[in-house]
Amino acid sequence: MPVPHRKNPGRLARRFPPTLQRSDVVCCYAWIRHSRAAGVFKHCKFYIEAGDDGANEVLAIDRVSTEMTLIGSKDVPPSAVTRPIYGIMGTVRLVAGMYLIVITKKRKVGDLLGHVVWKAVEFDVISYKKTVLHLTDNQMQDNKAFLGMMNNVLNTDGFYFATDYDLTHTLQRLANTSPEFQEMSLLERADQRFVWNGHLLRDFSTQPEVRENRLTSCCINGKVFEWNLISRRSCFRAGVRYYVRGIDSEGHAANFVETEQIVQYNGAKASFVQTRGSIPFYWSQRPNLKYKPKPQISKSGNHLDGFQRHFDSQIITYGKQVILNLINQKGSEKPLELAFAKMVESLGNGMIKYVAFDFHKECSRMRWHRLQILVDMVADLQEEFGYFLVDADGTVQVHQEGTFRSNCMDCLDRTNVVQSLLARRSLQSQLERMGVLHVGQRIEEQIDFEKIYKNAWADNANACAKQYAGTGALKTDFTRTGKRTQWGLLMDGWNSMIRYYKNNFSDGFRQDSIDLFLGNYAVDEADMSTALHEPKDWKFLTLPIIMVVAFSMCIICLLMAGDTWTETLAYVLFWGMASVVTFGVILFNGRDFVDAPKLVQKEKMD
Repeated sequence: MPVPHRKNPGRLARRFPPTLQRSDVVCCYAWIRHSRAAGVFKHCKFYIEAGDDGANEVLAIDRVSTEMTLIGSKDVPPSAVTRPIYGIMGTVRLVAGMYLIVITKKRKVGDLLGHVVWKAVEFDVISYKKTVLHLTDNQMQDNKAFLGMMNNVLNTDGFYFATDYDLTHTLQRLANTSPEFQEMSLLERADQRFVWNGHLLRDFSTQPEVRENRLTSCCINGKVFEWNLISRRSCFRAGVRYYVRGIDSEGHAANFVETEQIVQYNGAKASFVQTRGSIPFYWSQRPNLKYKPKPQISKSGNHLDGFQRHFDSQIITYGKQVILNLINQKGSEKPLELAFAKMVESLGNGMIKYVAFDFHKECSRMRWHRLQILVDMVADLQEEFGYFLVDADGTVQVHQEGTFRSNCMDCLDRTNVVQSLLARRSLQSQLERMGVLHVGQRIEEQIDFEKIYKNAWADNANACAKQYAGTGALKTDFTRTGKRTQWGLLMDGWNSMIRYYKNNFSDGFRQDSIDLFLGNYAVDEADMSTALHEPKDWKFLTLPIIMVVAFSMCIICLLMAGDTWTETLAYVLFWGMASVVTFGVILFNGRDFVDAPKLVQKEKMD
């Protein structure tokens, strides 16, 4: 269970033994009890106590006033119903009142630098109130919808935590901290970009949400080393594929992910960090039933100001920046590429270098070997940036002086392929320096490890893609095998069809779920109406019905021919034309037929 950690622990922290004060999810095993106070509702409470020996204080949460207090374990009513939990995600206010969100099942995914990393697998959302009879029918429906949104996010794969290690920071950031920083609670010191339940834990400490956390022991030349791949997805400007693009006024980019590759051998540790994020100016690409909506660059707003805010924060955090822009340099993506290049030039910052690489053009007709052109193009810059390395004595040998910021349109498929190639090049240098690889040996020649490496990066791509686009990543056949395959093309086609359906007909609900979870939308119990009750335009039902009827009549006329062929042709042409015209009208008004978010203002999405 999350608690603060301070040099002089506060009241909330004192309910656990001193040996557990370091953790952000303090108890890997705890108990939650529901009191049964002889039917007197105002005395009902949750009691949460650590499952560790020696814990003698219990957190009591009043289910009416929501007040949290510490009591002795002997004060817990013996009649309380007891169940085990593995952590608290936090609390959220919905139409029916407050809800407590707890972790009910966890799974160990591996060890990171000697620290156990857990994955939260199952959750429970428990109401403070024992009944919803005080709600109207509409309020009950709204509360059910909000609960569905919370469960939608919780059931999306990807919540990880450690009880004694800060997963939100890279090795280099942790190595460059002061003693005062080490004394802070994890809530105070955590990188808030990657703490997804920060809003839920307003009264608790936090645990980070990481998109993919791959922890693996590997062996080359009989030498066993730890190789870890961690992707941290930012909760700032979070959302789904077509509803969240570009940046916000603070310079936070959509789908921003920090990926760190960590190697540990004989006490030495090395780290290589890359980032990805949406093209950092104001643009949108709202779904409209077309397979690929045309991106629109905003005509309002100060693009250069937001652009500068974004890269100022990137330079402060990561050092020099090399932008790898992988989008098409023709067609609908061309204006974005031209605008991106122009803004880098206008900014005139010597810490930023822009590299445009038309991925689809260069790799068309299965010419995937041409990706080496890009790798060679930035080889000198990668040598200049280096990586972070600390020896077995804890002495920092080298720092990473800059990062590659890769992007395509979604920052998923093309981006992941390129990042895996750059990470392999860095890993080659790290393993040589650590003495794992002999002089002249190549990672590609280590068949067993190469398989592990490729599968881990492909899994990383899938984890990021499922969050943003709703399906696994495309082009993972290349990542897993090093070549493009016909089966991979078929799977990409299948995933593209699923993406089309989800992006147009279910992403509004997914976006609302994320906004509710992160606190971008707050439910007001006193408000009898919510944004969920948005009336549909008459076209929403009328036109699809007309199209289905017209198409059905067209088929019937073909199957049940009239007395003459001219009569049959006339009926077929009439109903066929009616269905085509109706379909055209639906496409023209495409935005009225997609599943759009309801909980946030439209301008936040554009």
